[in-house]
Amino acid sequence: MNLDKVWENEKSLVPAIIQDANNKNILMLGYMNKESYLKTLKIKKVTFFSRSRQCLWTKGETSGNFLDYISSEIDCDNDTLLIQATNKGPTCHLEKYSCFGDEIFSFYKLESIINRRKVKIKNDSYTNYLLNKGNKEIAKKIAEEANELAISAVSNDGRILDEAADLMYHLQVLLIANNLTLNDLQKELSKRNK
Repeated sequence: MNLDKVWENEKSLVPAIIQDANNKNILMLGYMNKESYLKTLKIKKVTFFSRSRQCLWTKGETSGNFLDYISSEIDCDNDTLLIQATNKGPTCHLEKYSCFGDEIFSFYKLESIINRRKVKIKNDSYTNYLLNKGNKEIAKKIAEEANELAISAVSNDGRILDEAADLMYHLQVLLIANNLTLNDLQKELSKRNK
């Protein structure tokens, strides 16, 4: 990225759209000057220029809900940044996932729920039961759910979505149990895309 094209004037501000690097949801919009952008690159935490306070502001410095910087790109007019980041807790000061509302349910949200179960154990949690039992039990459930999905597809019993959802859930538990993510899976599939 040619910073001179973005910031002809060191003090000028450009809009910075912050996008969840995992699911591509928009988290927030802030403004950056050259100094805040360079600080973002250095500390790997998204840092803005606060127009109201007239100073640099690293998102999360008071709340602890940092935006971990992943990458950035500039639009075709060299006047707007798109920042890929991951959020640690709610992005919005109103305790919402993003400044545009709550996170819609997705495989990435399910991944974060399963990851939370891995860390914060609940005794009555089926997810914790599977994680504690390990790969053998999870693989057994995947085989069972795949079989039920195949039977549903062949018999046309109207349960394809139910069985597919069960299979996808168990697949995500297996990935997380083995310290793998949906992004890892996506990268593997991307390598195979010809």
